[in-house]
Amino acid sequence: MGSLFRSEEMTLCQLFLQSEAAYACVSELGELGLVQFRDLNPDVNAFQRKFVNEVRRCDEMERKLRYLEKEIKKDGIPMLDTGESPEAPQPREMIDLEATFEKLENELREVNQNAEALKRNFLELTELKHILRKTQVFFDEAALPGTVSVSNKSRTRYSRYQMADSHREEEQVNLLGDEGIRAGGAGAQGQNLKLGFVAGVILRERLPAFERMLWRACRGNVFLRQAIIESHLEDPANGDKVYKSVFIIFFQGDQLKTRVKKICEGFRATLYPCPEAPTDRREMAMGVMTRIEDLNTVLGQTQDHRHRVLVAAAKNLKNWFVKVRKIKAIYHTLNLFNLDVTQKCLIAECWVPLLDIETIQIALRRGTERSGSSVPPILNRMETFEDPPTYNRTNKFTNAFQALINAYGVASYREMNPAPYTIITFPFLFAVMFGDLGHGAIMALFGLWMVLKEKPLAAKKSDNEIWKIFFGGRYIILLMGVFSMYTGFVYNDIFSKSLNVFGSAWSINYNTSTVMENKALQLDPGSKDYSQTPYPIGLDPVWQVASNKIIFLNAYKMKISIILGVLHMLFGVFVGLFNHRYFKNKMAVYCEFIPQVIFLVFLFFYMTLLMFMKWTKYSAMDEELRFRPGCAPSILITFINMVLFKPPPEGDVCSPWMYAGQAGLQKFLVVIALLCVPWMLLAKPIMIMRSRKEAAHQPMAPYSNENGDADGSLTQNNVAQSGGAPQQGGGGGHGHDNEEMSEIFIHQGIHTIEYVLGSVSHTASYLRLWALSLAHAQLAEVLWGMVLKNGLSQGGWIGGIALWAIFGFWAVLTVGILVMMEGLSAFLHTLRLHWVEFQSKFYAGLGYAFQPFSFEMILESSGASEE
Repeated sequence: MGSLFRSEEMTLCQLFLQSEAAYACVSELGELGLVQFRDLNPDVNAFQRKFVNEVRRCDEMERKLRYLEKEIKKDGIPMLDTGESPEAPQPREMIDLEATFEKLENELREVNQNAEALKRNFLELTELKHILRKTQVFFDEAALPGTVSVSNKSRTRYSRYQMADSHREEEQVNLLGDEGIRAGGAGAQGQNLKLGFVAGVILRERLPAFERMLWRACRGNVFLRQAIIESHLEDPANGDKVYKSVFIIFFQGDQLKTRVKKICEGFRATLYPCPEAPTDRREMAMGVMTRIEDLNTVLGQTQDHRHRVLVAAAKNLKNWFVKVRKIKAIYHTLNLFNLDVTQKCLIAECWVPLLDIETIQIALRRGTERSGSSVPPILNRMETFEDPPTYNRTNKFTNAFQALINAYGVASYREMNPAPYTIITFPFLFAVMFGDLGHGAIMALFGLWMVLKEKPLAAKKSDNEIWKIFFGGRYIILLMGVFSMYTGFVYNDIFSKSLNVFGSAWSINYNTSTVMENKALQLDPGSKDYSQTPYPIGLDPVWQVASNKIIFLNAYKMKISIILGVLHMLFGVFVGLFNHRYFKNKMAVYCEFIPQVIFLVFLFFYMTLLMFMKWTKYSAMDEELRFRPGCAPSILITFINMVLFKPPPEGDVCSPWMYAGQAGLQKFLVVIALLCVPWMLLAKPIMIMRSRKEAAHQPMAPYSNENGDADGSLTQNNVAQSGGAPQQGGGGGHGHDNEEMSEIFIHQGIHTIEYVLGSVSHTASYLRLWALSLAHAQLAEVLWGMVLKNGLSQGGWIGGIALWAIFGFWAVLTVGILVMMEGLSAFLHTLRLHWVEFQSKFYAGLGYAFQPFSFEMILESSGASEE
């Protein structure tokens, strides 16, 4: 319990490890996760440390494992994750791991290279198959009687550069010659005409630009035919789908042939040999089909072998990652150590919890036995004035609340930890703003589902940030929902409606005609309309239909907010007293705590007492006129008049005083509260000044240790200057030994002004409890009246369908706006009330977190970075 309300006591230790046992001992400490090592080589470059080669070997093994993981994920093979964490392997096992990873990587790279080469051959053969098939159609069209090359219908299309019909004959003249046109492809001149051609494939998206370039570069002296390959092809390099087209280009002359080939090369078009004779094309196509079938067989065998290799690796990949990361973490930690003169012993300094020293020594002995060393490790406590780290033990329940506190600032060493109190106050203040039985039930059920399904949900390891936040705060959500159900029951509010569980204490004694004629009639609490027995728990359900409901709830919730706020702040001031007593800081008790409590109690706590007095003093059934509800004074006006020493107006029938002697007592309280301001402002600096003067006249101690009280004790002078208590490692106290008196006066003035003005502003800040509660209730009422009520008011089968649709719309708005958005708003306002209004009364938050060497934390952080 001590570590829950305060951080663990920490001690600085020096650790001596034999070189051959250091690895095993550090491995045991990593499994334990209770030691934070200090870097004893801060000026040494990371590449000049002793174990840098081992770290590099671990980096190389991680690279190979990431390569294997990438290939496994590419094939969609599930990786076995048992959830167990294997122990860190011994240094001699690193060689076996390296050999295993090297063999797997080389085998996989060889298989991939062979598969890529086979896929490239398969792609080339497939493209050649399509070329032979498509060009056969081109040549068949050219062989039709009455044509030279192609018909008008199948003439090439030049996208944006289509030629007009009047120029088509000119194109044929340029390409085939005037005699060939006149012969019509049937004469001897047409037979002697020889055209060269090239065939190939090109990416479909490059085809329009390819056509334009051919037209411009060859000045229209080429003839292009193209056809789309319907099925997609696979890129052998990355496996992406590509879409290509087959083309054939006819030209005349070697000069045009060279130019066409250069253009094809520039557009990365692949050219393939295509025989002129039909029989040769048929023979080549048959040979290509045979080779494709053979390649398909070889490719299938290659993929099967690759799959078997990856399946075998997937079974051990998670464990391999854990082992390599543990080895790497151990050598990183060993790089923080120093070597002694003999180079046979490693020296480390570390922070450890005082209560766990015995557990750490047992782990060190276990590591020594594993390594086979005969020299036991030595763990010595060291005295230091350095601030120790802050370590609060948490479990899965308290961890989320501690995270809320640490988000504001890590507690100073041994300072009071607000987290245990936050477990109650945080969900309760949230529930005051979110009080609705129905909405709270939705939130509580969601939190309960995450708590009950904790293990399977944690095993999924989702990379969704919003889900991680929800799951990490599952216990907070559960408590907020449960507390909201309680406050919703007190407010008698469930989806903006009330529950009449115990029967209303109000009744209507008017006849029906009177009620129907006069809608402004009100029930009199002093008559038979009220049974004089209040509703057992919470609000009477009659207020749900009352026209003055908001007026009543405004006054009720506003006063409740102020009462809760003053009690919350007063509790924070008393928590500060626990800090002062623990650190034996009597000066802070007399100069800060006492005036702060007096100021807060005499002004604001007195105001809350007036509220209770007003509730109990005034009654509708009281026979005395002065105690009738109409004579009840306003608490706000009474408080303002009290602070301003303003007398109430005279001549009124109703007395402004609630009890005898109220005027004199209020003046006394205000005067004493105002006197506390100079008390807070001047008392502490004056006492520090006096203690310094007394210390200056005292003779020096005749004997002193070499390092200035290295045994942990302080001289009387230091005790006096620090405010009456030794400041062990900072400890949440604020020593003033080296400060100028002017700075002390300035700091104390700032703290005084902050507290005095903050008491006013913080009290008003708790009114957000009332404002958000009212807003939440009104939004729920508006959503009911404008959405769901319309569905409930319709009848018949059409009304049933409409109700189904309207209810779905209402449910989405309820969950999305009232539960999610309003819940987030209430959460943030509650967080502010704790960080600013509550923790500012006692919490310094100037410490730094204890970060032990823990394999569990290292593996979690590495897993999160991968996601």
